[in-house]
Amino acid sequence: MISLTSGAVSKVKEILNQQDPMPSGLRIGVVGGGCSGFSYSMTFEKTGNADELGMDKVFNFDGLRVYVDQASLLYLDNTEIDYVETLEGSGFKFNNPNVKNTCGCGSSFSV
Repeated sequence: MISLTSGAVSKVKEILNQQDPMPSGLRIGVVGGGCSGFSYSMTFEKTGNADELGMDKVFNFDGLRVYVDQASLLYLDNTEIDYVETLEGSGFKFNNPNVKNTCGCGSSFSV
């Protein structure tokens, strides 16, 4: 199970509403790469039919559809995604209890 904070949901909806054509939702995943082995991926899902084929778990957060493939679910279990704004910058933050190590750049991790 993953969760998105209300701030993250609000920001994603804001970005989605600026797209033309409007995507069906957000795809969150884990991809190989980075200096620690894995990186997070967030992209817009255009078709929205991957869940009909049974390949994705689909979450609904206040009307926002979030697609996660089965392999990524293994690495994202109990992860909370937040949107933060600080003096250093703003962006989405993954609070993942499964992570054992992160790299110095903060964009990749190992489990």
